[in-house]
Amino acid sequence: MSYLKRIGIDTYMILLFVMVLAGAVLPARGVAADVLHVISYWAVTLLFFLYGAKLDPRAVKAGFLNWRLQGLAFVATYVLFPALGLLLVAIFGGVLGPEMSTGLLFLSILPSTVQSSIAFTSIAGGNVPAAICAASVSNMIGVVLTPLLATLVLHQDGGGISTDAVIKIGEQIVVPFVLGQLLRPWVGGFVTRHKVLTMLVDRGAILLIVYSAFSAGTVAGLWTQIPAASLVLLLAVVWVFLALAFGVMAVGGRKLGLPGEDRITLLFCGSTKSLASGLPIASALFPAAMVGAIVLPTMLFHLSQLLLCSLLAQRWARHRALVVE
Repeated sequence: MSYLKRIGIDTYMILLFVMVLAGAVLPARGVAADVLHVISYWAVTLLFFLYGAKLDPRAVKAGFLNWRLQGLAFVATYVLFPALGLLLVAIFGGVLGPEMSTGLLFLSILPSTVQSSIAFTSIAGGNVPAAICAASVSNMIGVVLTPLLATLVLHQDGGGISTDAVIKIGEQIVVPFVLGQLLRPWVGGFVTRHKVLTMLVDRGAILLIVYSAFSAGTVAGLWTQIPAASLVLLLAVVWVFLALAFGVMAVGGRKLGLPGEDRITLLFCGSTKSLASGLPIASALFPAAMVGAIVLPTMLFHLSQLLLCSLLAQRWARHRALVVE
């Protein structure tokens, strides 16, 4: 287990794989699936309430002072990524098929990660306050902007998002988040002091959604509809996506003359995508039988980005230690 941690694989990542496998081998059916859907719904609602309650508006305001870095991170998340997604779908969409192409586009319009991008920025010696701001703003805006971009981008791809799905996003995600912000003066301290609670809800909700999504996909014949060759191609496309995003951020930060700390922050906040936000939004936007196939690119990207970010952060941390010595 210590070796796995050194290369970036922790217990949570292993559990994600276990949930995918459980959904494929022992999918929830009938009444069990209905109960799981209700539990997942309220877990996501609680998750976004806690997100709102623990997000300090003062940290966001302070981070905005570094407007250049914040602007670059925002453009990377909501302009560069969608452009790359459209390009990759134009090249590989005919082979990947409609659902995984939709999943690739959906991945491209998600907000950046919060906890992991901040943690990796801290480990690597980046600008942590700016990372907190970039990640927080990305997710605050993403609660509304991601569904709007989904309506625009997926409509162009022949998908389209129903009005009911947008209403569901509002009820399940936006309203709890805003309520958490409004109640923050009374509950924020409790949430901040009990970080284990928010971590359990965060990771527990994601694991539930993963199992629910892949259970529904298995029942609908997901694994029989996607050939093994398509899965291998999807993984390769996701790695190309990841390499392009990290490459553009690394080169862009250097060419634009950002300080070293800000370049690290831009890399981790501008190149990552949030599974925590993506899965709930996908479950609200798409039919249950489609969610498994659509979130598959996000799952693969998320696991790949964690491995790459962990390796890079540890490498830069070791380099800093050598310089200090």
